[in-house]
Amino acid sequence: MTTNFFAPRTHSADDATRSGPASPPTRLARLAGVLYLLNGIFSGFALGFVYPKVYVAGDASATAANLAAKTGLLRAAVVADLIQATIWVFLAVTLYRLLKQVNRIAAITMVVLVAIGAGVTMLNEIFGFEALRVVTGEVDMTSLGSASANALMLLLLDAQHYGVLVAQIFFGLWLVPLGYLAYKSGWFPKVLSLLLIVAGACYLTGTLAAFVLPESGQRINTLVTIPCAVAEIWMVLYLVVIGVKTPETPWRIRGDGTVRRQPLSAQLP
Repeated sequence: MTTNFFAPRTHSADDATRSGPASPPTRLARLAGVLYLLNGIFSGFALGFVYPKVYVAGDASATAANLAAKTGLLRAAVVADLIQATIWVFLAVTLYRLLKQVNRIAAITMVVLVAIGAGVTMLNEIFGFEALRVVTGEVDMTSLGSASANALMLLLLDAQHYGVLVAQIFFGLWLVPLGYLAYKSGWFPKVLSLLLIVAGACYLTGTLAAFVLPESGQRINTLVTIPCAVAEIWMVLYLVVIGVKTPETPWRIRGDGTVRRQPLSAQLP
């Protein structure tokens, strides 16, 4: 009896049963969850904790006093914002690796939007840092007088404030392809996927209100971004705790009687 070693090996149904289903990519998802969590911590410190304690819209003297009293805190906030923007890019790349088989164009779009938003965020920090240098005297403004120096400082922080609102456009836009990919993959709760898309729309609405309605726009922006926080916190917790849920990998019996594992792309809706 001779054996043809060059013939393709076939698999029986018993082999399939013994091999079991493919493991879901939970490790990659949890890495994305950790990056998302770090992004939220650093951005929350800078944008949610420090800047509201320093910036007083329309009041140059109060803002200058806050800056002079909290220079170390503001320096830490600038660094934190740069770190969170960098982490955001790596988060997008990790999610791309996780979800690219669902729809490559949507996944690439997500990464591009994050790259633009991160670039805007980093450039925006220049204004805050220069305002700090004006207050601390690193930039000599004595020839202009203290009132003019404070006015320049406030102008720089105003530019940073509205720069954050511009970056918020991309905070929202990237959530739309992410929500779409999460929905189509079937790896995440449908409600969470849809809420991510809604959160993207809320970010855009908040930015529009802040620019169009100067009197009430900031309050509207604060209110409409509440669903954004809910969606993103839920996504972070889901990625960190659960990872992803994938259906068991189906086995397909071919016409010649061999049993082959279906590719992952064939399992996705």
